[in-house]
Amino acid sequence: MTTTITICDTCKRDDWDADSGRTDGEALAALVEAAAAGVEGVRTRRHSCLMGCSGACNVALQGPGKMAYTLGRFDPTPDAAAGLVEYAAKHAAVETGVVPFREWPVAIKGHFVTRHPPVTE
Repeated sequence: MTTTITICDTCKRDDWDADSGRTDGEALAALVEAAAAGVEGVRTRRHSCLMGCSGACNVALQGPGKMAYTLGRFDPTPDAAAGLVEYAAKHAAVETGVVPFREWPVAIKGHFVTRHPPVTE
């Protein structure tokens, strides 16, 4: 199955560099997209404002019929992007979307904000 990483591309951290020409969310999105290129079961998309402004940078991880997660408070770094993609690949590989804590990449620990049960009809 596929897990989608939705990256808020309008996120700005408190120390955002307005002269950089892009938001922190855009910077993180570019890094996540590059890290996810060619990773089986993982796709990315950008979305303007996930409404987690106090904890920027924010992402959502979702897959059909699986537990979904919101993560935030990231620095837009290659390590954060790699951790998100590694976790998304594990999420995609597990039927429920629940990845055991011992398998979480260090880069995402402490960044979980919410989790949402799958929608059932």
